[in-house]
Amino acid sequence: MSLTKSELETYRTAGYLLVPSLLSSQEAEVLLEVAVLGKIDKMGRAAEDSEGRAAKLNLWDHPGDDMFGAIASSPRVVERCEAIVGEEVYHWHSKMMLKDPGTGAWEWHQDYGYWYDACLYPRFASCFIAAHPATRRNGCLQVLRGSHHAGRLEHGVVNGQTGADPSRVEQLLTRHERVYVEMAPGDALFFHPNLLHRSDANHSENPRWALICCYNARSNSRFDGRTDAGHPPYTPLTQVPDSAILDRGLRDLGRLQRAS
Repeated sequence: MSLTKSELETYRTAGYLLVPSLLSSQEAEVLLEVAVLGKIDKMGRAAEDSEGRAAKLNLWDHPGDDMFGAIASSPRVVERCEAIVGEEVYHWHSKMMLKDPGTGAWEWHQDYGYWYDACLYPRFASCFIAAHPATRRNGCLQVLRGSHHAGRLEHGVVNGQTGADPSRVEQLLTRHERVYVEMAPGDALFFHPNLLHRSDANHSENPRWALICCYNARSNSRFDGRTDAGHPPYTPLTQVPDSAILDRGLRDLGRLQRAS
């Protein structure tokens, strides 16, 4: 489940690694059904883009005893993130990004731009798993290849959202390739916390949902000692068998179907 030397080199050079079919087609299908029947899009929060369109997400700090928690605790995700970070990791948060038709854009940002105040080092890794097909038309993720080598940029209010310093982003756009990460359901993108990324509004008739699982290094536990601010300090992550993904998914799906 870990990464080859070639995959690690790709990640270190580009700041990301695309892994096709991290989830099987059946697992990806059940994940989406559980998310839809569980009305995950009715929970969480939204941030408006510069045109007043909501960009929605649902975020939680601890993996639960459900399909989402099984994915976040599975060796196929955790072991790859530990290979990337180089040590034991723990669950920082997971979230569903809910880009429905007509929903808004996300500005250029780095995840460590958000987490810098809690942790001293960018020793994180994130795994972005497509639940719907992700295309340029429905607002797929965009990344600046190799931009993580610029280090953390200052973040502030950009078009109503928290985004990276626009003047620095403008310069980096001239030096790094912009990649539109089109993905099939079940594909996964592992990426660095300082990789600049964004997405356009969804101009299609099709939703673009994704599950993102984020991990912090054990040695990088938040330095402020806070336990009331979201994003926990080091909490051991108990891995579950990869088979738990589908087992829990089918269990969750049956429960939701009975309740509907």
